[in-house]
Amino acid sequence: MRIHRYGDAAEIRADDVPRPVPGPGEVLVRVEATSFNPSDIGLRRGLLRDIMPVELPVTLGGEVAGTVVGTGERVVGRASGAAAEYVAVPARSLVAAPTTVPLAHAAVLPIAGVTAWQAVFEHAKIAAGQRVLVNGAGGAVGRIAVQLAAHAGAHVTATARPGSVDAVLHLAPIGVGDAASLLRPGGVLVSITDRVPPPGVHFVTRDDAGDLAVLVALVDAGVVHLDVRTRPLADLALVHREAEAGLLGGKTVLVIHGR
Repeated sequence: MRIHRYGDAAEIRADDVPRPVPGPGEVLVRVEATSFNPSDIGLRRGLLRDIMPVELPVTLGGEVAGTVVGTGERVVGRASGAAAEYVAVPARSLVAAPTTVPLAHAAVLPIAGVTAWQAVFEHAKIAAGQRVLVNGAGGAVGRIAVQLAAHAGAHVTATARPGSVDAVLHLAPIGVGDAASLLRPGGVLVSITDRVPPPGVHFVTRDDAGDLAVLVALVDAGVVHLDVRTRPLADLALVHREAEAGLLGGKTVLVIHGR
């Protein structure tokens, strides 16, 4: 599924292209599923060309769950151009997929899952006994962040009175507003959407196979539960339209149709 020029969802189309040939350090992955992320809209519109330059035409999809061709290993990881039947991926970006959930569902982990992990533990440094407000808990990142913060022993809520919380995780694609006023003195505001003034933290997710592997282990241990909706890859343009209309909640995984 590629775009040949920037524009609306009508620019997304299915193309027949040669199977990719892995370069040095890469493996060929037979894709079971990729996933939709809100940033895909910005990429498609050309809004991210300064920070995510691409050469058109470009295949969409930023994360993959699938099997390595030649070994059959079930893997998950970040992968540019994963909205396809096959994708060549740097081996260092892949980890073994969870064994307790359908392989397609694991496509939620490389971006949404790792974003939640880094927000909770790397930036907010959530610990037992803290009070945490997750703004955007119904989204893909938020649902995992709630579980991770609770696993850390924090008291997690989606609403709070001013001055009552130690950390705010702002994960919603809406204005951060007065979220800082909810914090106790010395608390931290972490945002993955709006930029926030110091001492708040705004971050872009770092590709980290170590973080991903820990998340996979937590899924298999039953600590993190994945709430996903599966759609055929052919629905990708429709998924983009639904997201732009505010009709898409949680995490949508695109499965290779007929697989």
